[in-house]
Amino acid sequence: MTPRISLGRAHVLASSVIKELRDSGIAPAGLTPVGSLRRFSPEVGDIALFATVEGAARGRLLRTFTTLSSVREVAARGTSGATIVTSRGPVTLHVADPRVAGAALVWLTGSIGHVHALAQLAAQRGLRFAAGSLKDTSGNDVRCESEDDFYAAIGLPFIPPELRHGSDEIEAAREGRLPQLLTGAHIRGDLHMHSTWSDGRDTIEAMVRGSIELGYDYMAITDHSQRAWSSHKLAVEDVEDQRAEVQWLRRQYPSIHLLHGVEVDIMTDGTLDFDDELLAGFDIVLASLHDHGGQHGSQLTERYLSAIHSPFVDIITHPLNRTPGISEGYALDLDRIFAAAAETGTAMEVDGAPGHLDMDGAVARRAAADGVTIVVDSDCHRSELLRRQMRFGVGTARRGWLEPKHVLNTRPVDEVLAFVSRKRARG
Repeated sequence: MTPRISLGRAHVLASSVIKELRDSGIAPAGLTPVGSLRRFSPEVGDIALFATVEGAARGRLLRTFTTLSSVREVAARGTSGATIVTSRGPVTLHVADPRVAGAALVWLTGSIGHVHALAQLAAQRGLRFAAGSLKDTSGNDVRCESEDDFYAAIGLPFIPPELRHGSDEIEAAREGRLPQLLTGAHIRGDLHMHSTWSDGRDTIEAMVRGSIELGYDYMAITDHSQRAWSSHKLAVEDVEDQRAEVQWLRRQYPSIHLLHGVEVDIMTDGTLDFDDELLAGFDIVLASLHDHGGQHGSQLTERYLSAIHSPFVDIITHPLNRTPGISEGYALDLDRIFAAAAETGTAMEVDGAPGHLDMDGAVARRAAADGVTIVVDSDCHRSELLRRQMRFGVGTARRGWLEPKHVLNTRPVDEVLAFVSRKRARG
């Protein structure tokens, strides 16, 4: 079995192969990742792509795929696909005829639980869904050129890939309760990113330019406070100099609203790394834990609760502090944390950094159900990755059934600032 790898690494590998195919001039327009990568799972197993092709084009595509410059070995080759081995790992390309592409794409996207439930529904209608095809009682393929066609054939509306967990998504689809999911187009700003003032690779100006290129209305620079885990931090004596740079950049780039923020560590006794007087000078304050400090779940929960009740803490970042494939994160009392966040008007973050992807799936859905305001951020340290990590954040949020109404940074900057003002007024 292929070892599971992080979403970030899987995305890089799949994207590089897709780029090679497109550079060759032969890649079809519908070339897309499938499997757990398409579902934005934090850990990805087999890296697979899917393309809709017919006739002689299928053979040409597979020949090109197996002779890409990155190919070290051709592990398998058939009429419906091939597997190559690159220096970064194996990649499989599946191909299907356009007339049945919808069924193949659903099958290859998964999850296993979702596909099994669909097969049962198909059987109730006298159809057979197996091995990537939907067949009628005579064994003929049911025409379904798109996934919409496939779901309609078994009596369901389209179910977005990120919801295909094999849990209650089919019941929700039957009852018309599927969410109107968040998309990247809904995001109006990024409220968590770092610069060279702490452990970021790029300057604030580079992050501003990158955010403008993405069409954001606003952004926040939120470097790590002085006792953070990172190798370089924002010291107390540096705050005024950084604020002066932010003010200068606001004049240079008036098309975007630049917020001066900070990601302040929550110390082992529940206090914050910067005092209240200093925090009051920031436009927005994020608070986080980066290590457990030898404490167990109940103590970590109390640290979060202390920060949540501070009038100067607006967002709790990556609350579980998970690392996909390595650690599931803290064992927290999420009922207490979410209740406190909802009561105090403190947002909780879905973090798009591949090393976090936190809050994922069920946790994000639970937070929204408890009335917590959500923020979806990139937690980016390099301007060139702003788009990719926000995409991961949005994909992770979609896995949690999140809609635009749940997410603070789908709103205008005036509403973001009003959110901060309301929290501070509680003090």
